[in-house]
Amino acid sequence: MDTVHISAPSHAPSSGVVHINVRLTGGFTIISNRLSQRRGMSLLAIGLGTHIQSLPPGSKVGVKVLANAFPESEARIAAALRELEHHGFLRRIRERVGGGRFTTRTEFYNHPEAAAGRTTPPSPARGPRPRPPRAVSPRRSVRSHHSVKPRPPRAPRPHRSPRPPRAPRPRRSPYASRSPYARR
Repeated sequence: MDTVHISAPSHAPSSGVVHINVRLTGGFTIISNRLSQRRGMSLLAIGLGTHIQSLPPGSKVGVKVLANAFPESEARIAAALRELEHHGFLRRIRERVGGGRFTTRTEFYNHPEAAAGRTTPPSPARGPRPRPPRAVSPRRSVRSHHSVKPRPPRAPRPHRSPRPPRAPRPRRSPYASRSPYARR
């Protein structure tokens, strides 16, 4: 049986957190402090980012998949993913896979500055390649103010008189039958 080595500081502080660490030899993920201690990010986004970083490449990380795995709602998970995108940890790229279908590739960065240096994402070797942009003739690309036709002014909307107020509906007893066959 392996010996467990626990490291704790010899002079533990009287208050605050005390780390009791066990040396891990497998089944762990290294998380950047840029993510785990990020000011201005919600704990949900930090936790979701930590979870995504711990997944193997190719794992599905869509809103519906994550909502099925965790108790948070789809709306909260979608907001956390947007927050990770905003802070530079996550990037979602829509790609055409053929047959008019699209897929979303998600890139997760453990260091937000790594995303800033990324100009073009690597494209997997599946599906048709996108067509290069068509060359535009110089005459069409330069527009003068004479080529734009002015829009005709909008006709003013006719003034509508306000609706007369509705008569108040009689209140029903909470014990009254709601059957369509009951007398009214």
